[in-house]
Amino acid sequence: MGNHKFSPQYEDYRTETDRFLESLFLGEPLYSDLYASIRYSLLAGGKRIRPALTLEFADLCGMDWHKALPVACAVELVHTYSLIHDDLPCMDNDELRRGKLTNHKMFGETLAVLAGDALQPEAFRLILSAEDLSAENRADCALILARAAGADGMVAGQVLDTLHHLTSREDITLLHSLKTGAMISAAAEMGCAAAGAGAWMRQAARQYASQVGLAFQIRDDMLDVIGSEKAFGKPIGSDKKEGKLTFVDLLGMEGCGEAIRACTEQAKAAVEPIPNHAFLFRLADYLADRTQ
Repeated sequence: MGNHKFSPQYEDYRTETDRFLESLFLGEPLYSDLYASIRYSLLAGGKRIRPALTLEFADLCGMDWHKALPVACAVELVHTYSLIHDDLPCMDNDELRRGKLTNHKMFGETLAVLAGDALQPEAFRLILSAEDLSAENRADCALILARAAGADGMVAGQVLDTLHHLTSREDITLLHSLKTGAMISAAAEMGCAAAGAGAWMRQAARQYASQVGLAFQIRDDMLDVIGSEKAFGKPIGSDKKEGKLTFVDLLGMEGCGEAIRACTEQAKAAVEPIPNHAFLFRLADYLADRTQ
């Protein structure tokens, strides 16, 4: 399953997410260069895994998933901000993202920083103005996202990635559980929160997403060694060039494959009691086998 066509439902989620995102940051204000910078990265494609998780869990919790689109797209705004900042010269200093020049290469560092800065509060504005959610559910979603994106979540992971020299599997797993996994888990739980679901469902969503997120990162490390630069959308071997310790260094290619299979099985086990879990099973398999 090397493409996005593994599920018509996934294609529906991607299409509606892209349509919603396309409706944002329009117009020609005096500062329209900011809008151009934001839209350049926000609409650059991507798998839209996080929004798909939000929408699927909202659906599983009995909500019309279309009503959860503002919440799902808020996650994607925060994710996009993190990519823009991650690519900056003071971070990873990358020139390509999804096969295109990175934001700062197109618009300059100042505007790239400001585009990322703007995307963060705009994400919360989307949630807090979502008309089809109760005030309580909006606040719940906003709090989940704030925790996942903040100083004990994604930003903490970025600090570990850029400013700390990590040497153990335990430390590398913590790094990626914060930098990548926190937002993936939040996306899944926010779908439950948007629908007002209870604690059991939220716990299942978090467990599933945390294992899927770890498998995603291990596969990412493998693709940085064996992937196609054209398919991957950025240079292959960048981790090794930057001297970063990866799961491939720790486990080897065969060990990474075994770890991905274990994570995928644990993810499936977390949601197996949920009726209509087939999509989540297929998504886990797709992410385990992806080539980009």
